Amino acid sequence: MEPARRFERIGHRGAPTEFHENTLASFERALERGADALELDVHATADGVIVVHHDPVLPPSAQPARLGRAEIARTQWADLETVEIADEARIPRLSDVLTMVGNRAAIYVEIKGQDIESQVADAIGRATCRCAVHSFDHVAVERMRLLSPALPRGILFDRYPRDVANAMAKTEARDVWPKWLLIDQRLVDAVHQEGGRVIAWTVNDARETARLVDLGVDGICSDDLRLIR
Repeated sequence: MEPARRFERIGHRGAPTEFHENTLASFERALERGADALELDVHATADGVIVVHHDPVLPPSAQPARLGRAEIARTQWADLETVEIADEARIPRLSDVLTMVGNRAAIYVEIKGQDIESQVADAIGRATCRCAVHSFDHVAVERMRLLSPALPRGILFDRYPRDVANAMAKTEARDVWPKWLLIDQRLVDAVHQEGGRVIAWTVNDARETARLVDLGVDGICSDDLRLIR
């Protein structure tokens, strides 16, 4: 008999309905909500520090004001670590999140910055927690395969994949992350046929959560884990 698949409740950037996204407080709340895993986004600073933030620039509300809209890739970590982005929240380093989470949950690292795969591999390689990487940039995922072949990989889709089996083969991806609206039984079956997993993003509706679970997805990434029973 085929073993039962383990379903994962994944906090999208932590718990952004309660705390500012991609902050230590947001990740901690997601863990309190019973997250099996956390999903986050990374960029690299000008001096190569991998930081957790969605956009390539700081928000206009960032303090000190002189750094509002500053590009992360052009900013030194010494400057960035002083920035308050919301309610005294600061941008953490990836290493800070990995240390805080430890073995309490898996961490899915979405590569946002350009040409930062080596730094990401180094940061994850120094940690002991369970990690995986994924990206819309499938070439970046291929590079991660060469840098860290044992690290699980995933590929993101915001359009229905024409040939998901080929995309998985090129990247040797374990996980396929389609936007939840794209997911149907044919896609789930195709990924499972290749031995992969389907993780739906970003699902914030209880009825859609139930539909996706019935289709056999392996995980749901949500802004509010209270929607996933």
